[in-house]
Amino acid sequence: MRLWHESLLDKLPRQQVLGLHREICALRGNGWGKKHSVVDYVFENPYLKLVAYHMRVMAEMERRGYALDPEWKEYTYRGRNLKHDNYNGEDVAALQVYLKRFPVYSEHNEAYLQECLDNLSKKGVKLP
Repeated sequence: MRLWHESLLDKLPRQQVLGLHREICALRGNGWGKKHSVVDYVFENPYLKLVAYHMRVMAEMERRGYALDPEWKEYTYRGRNLKHDNYNGEDVAALQVYLKRFPVYSEHNEAYLQECLDNLSKKGVKLP
């Protein structure tokens, strides 16, 4: 499981983009807070940062012609097994800030980009 560096989203092969979407859906649902060495930094940040990152992933998927479940575009949606979250105006304002920030996660720096590129290379994935 890995949240790919944001600058790679439009370059990732289909398999990585679909896998990323599935992993984020799991994290937004019952997977939130479950420890995983590669994505622990996600849990040290506000949940709505994950939602903002997911919005970018879904935008890339739509650009490629994928049809997505529209419920995931609702920032309050947590999957079929959890209730929708309730947010106040401050939360919505924070989400708007995250959506304008690039990258959403400060951890997505040059070192993390290289780590992602190395990981893709080990998997035999060649980027354009």
